[in-house]
Amino acid sequence: MSNKNQPTALDLPMVDPLPDATQKYFDICVEKLGMVPNVLKANAFDIDKLNAFTGMYNDLMLAPSGLSKLEREMIAVVVSSINSCFYCLVAHGAAVRTLSGNPILGEQLVMNYRVADLDARQRAMLDFAAKMTSASATIVEDDRQGLRDVGFSDRDIWDIANVTGFYNMSNRVASATDMRPNDEYHSQNR
Repeated sequence: MSNKNQPTALDLPMVDPLPDATQKYFDICVEKLGMVPNVLKANAFDIDKLNAFTGMYNDLMLAPSGLSKLEREMIAVVVSSINSCFYCLVAHGAAVRTLSGNPILGEQLVMNYRVADLDARQRAMLDFAAKMTSASATIVEDDRQGLRDVGFSDRDIWDIANVTGFYNMSNRVASATDMRPNDEYHSQNR
């Protein structure tokens, strides 16, 4: 990484000054998280790209769903583990620790979700996300039916697939640009 103050290895400075709406969003991040996540700073060289990213993230991760916020974060960690995405493992591992209140779960998901004490529903969800990440073209109706059998609706399956797809895309961008997690994530909820 060329400049410790940049969120990535690319020289793409944030728009300065930020538009009022973006500055307000960043201020909310500082208020709620104590920082502006580097993924937001990395996208802030182009406000339209930042808005597209945050719009998709907010819809997938925060909008009403049959998946809990924790379950969506669990998917992010498992996908990121398979893809060896340093940024997302650190950031979303911290979110799992926060939401679950269980630092062991966060570490298990980072290293190997199969060793975690998960219920059948969570196991099936993460197995599906792992298969989609590693070999999406091999998913068949039996895989979707396996999710239905543990209580997921077809809408839930849509959400699982979309959260998984979003993190596969985000992992690749983060890895390709050497995006670094904020230092604050490393010590959260340990």
